[in-house]
Amino acid sequence: MRPVFVNIRCKPGTSYRVAEEIALREIHSELYSTSGPFDLLLKLYVSDADDVGKFINENLLDIDGIERTETTLTFKAF
Repeated sequence: MRPVFVNIRCKPGTSYRVAEEIALREIHSELYSTSGPFDLLLKLYVSDADDVGKFINENLLDIDGIERTETTLTFKAF
């Protein structure tokens, strides 16, 4: 399993609803409300056998209210 971080920008007024939908899907390890250009920061673990882009497309990007995402892949921890 590898940790993946996803910054999520929501359409105005939808952050809480988007966060609730993510929580209901139980795909996250951690989920935070953030300040700055993104509204939410999602940490999840994706199996090494899974394609990260496909996993995010199928499990996250169909949530109504998500305007934009930015995904950060992680590598070996130091």
